[in-house]
Amino acid sequence: MKELTYDNLKETGYDGYLLREGAEKIIQFGEGNFLRGFVDYFIDVMNEKADFGAKVVVVQPIPQGQIEVLNRQEGLYTLYLRGRKGSQIVDEKRVISSISRGIDPYSDFTSFLELAGNDDIEIIISNTTEAGIVYDKTCSFDDEPPVSFPAKLTRLLYERFTRSKGGHGYIILSCELIDDNGRKLRDIVMKHSREWELGDEFNGWLMEKNIFCSTLVDRIVTGYPSADADKMNDENGYGDRLLDMAECFGLWVIEGPSRIGEAIPFKKADLPVMITDDHRPYKLRKVRILNGAHTCMVPVALMWGETIVRDTMRNEYIGGFIRDLVTKEVIPTIPLPEKELISFAEDVFDRFANPFIDHKLKDISLNSISKWNARVKPSLMDFVKRKRCLPERIIFAFASMVVFYKRGDTRDSSEVKNFFSTYVDKGHNEELLEKFLGNESFFGEDLRRIKGIKERMLRYMDEIETRGMKEALISFLKEHGDGMD
Repeated sequence: MKELTYDNLKETGYDGYLLREGAEKIIQFGEGNFLRGFVDYFIDVMNEKADFGAKVVVVQPIPQGQIEVLNRQEGLYTLYLRGRKGSQIVDEKRVISSISRGIDPYSDFTSFLELAGNDDIEIIISNTTEAGIVYDKTCSFDDEPPVSFPAKLTRLLYERFTRSKGGHGYIILSCELIDDNGRKLRDIVMKHSREWELGDEFNGWLMEKNIFCSTLVDRIVTGYPSADADKMNDENGYGDRLLDMAECFGLWVIEGPSRIGEAIPFKKADLPVMITDDHRPYKLRKVRILNGAHTCMVPVALMWGETIVRDTMRNEYIGGFIRDLVTKEVIPTIPLPEKELISFAEDVFDRFANPFIDHKLKDISLNSISKWNARVKPSLMDFVKRKRCLPERIIFAFASMVVFYKRGDTRDSSEVKNFFSTYVDKGHNEELLEKFLGNESFFGEDLRRIKGIKERMLRYMDEIETRGMKEALISFLKEHGDGMD
């Protein structure tokens, strides 16, 4: 079977949108599944619907990557978008043609630096994983290339500064999944500049002519569909080693000046992109609603006997419990308009019900204690502060998590596992909760100060362990009028 190229694609009779020639306007650090299933797709749509005419040059950020395959396929790959929108099932396929070529700076450092001389390029995008935005003191200016992504970027920016004689810089969109990703990237670049003694004039140019944007990206990209790849390639009539798969939902929140929207035609292409002066409320929304619901769902569902998210949301009892937890106890704690939050929550519930993604509860359960601390505790604390009472559903889920950990079938740190191994006998629940809620190494504070939390959790734990999750949850729902319509 012929591999995917423009000429071979034409032979198959493909009649979808393609941009074979276009100006290279974007540098992208990273060639992984997420960027290709999210950012490069957005650029492809802007090329089609907003006449953006932009091509992406992809830079391989680590020594091992897929640049060779990407170049052999002339930047082309097939993206499948699958999921739900309300009652509608979405199953779409698109050949993405927004990438022009890839550069491996480890084998061709000269071509990497030459990107700085292209005046058409005004945008840099990155997703080098959470471990990518780090300061590496071993990196030097003379490395070809420096090891870390921030050091590579610093070297490229200095090349741009010298070649353009202080001309325009870049809009830099960091997509790594860490807090304030753009600001952290900027700070590390500045640190490299000072360590490498690149000069005050360059430092001033960095701050004045470049925009380091913190962003929030939200799309589940499951990547290469190994189990179905041969069938898909047969149906398409070409071999594609870069097949990619993602959910149809997507959201990109970019913190920066409004002129970013003038340089990049997101709005004209009707893409789900929001440009704001503060991305943090939207990150809080995602973490508390989507991630928080996942964390609360896991112990309840696993002890009920469910195994994947989709089936859990179809379960009338657990699905109703999670919906009410989000709408009645999480949404009231988020400083955004209620109508907007409810709409986002409905999108989340659609995503949970995606018939194409088998999202395993066991996978989500990894390190649940630290996840609870980051995703759920803030909702608990804010609810208590605002309402002056306990959020019963969050407390029930929290108690369920403790029972789940007592059972021992968990994946977490040795510290967490050793803690719970002391209390496997359910008769130790009161002592367990006293020590657990007061464990500041888990929660960063003493949760025993929350009035009534230990007593309420003790009650729910005893009911779950005595009656089983099914009876305990159904009893809870009857008591609180939830999920029983």
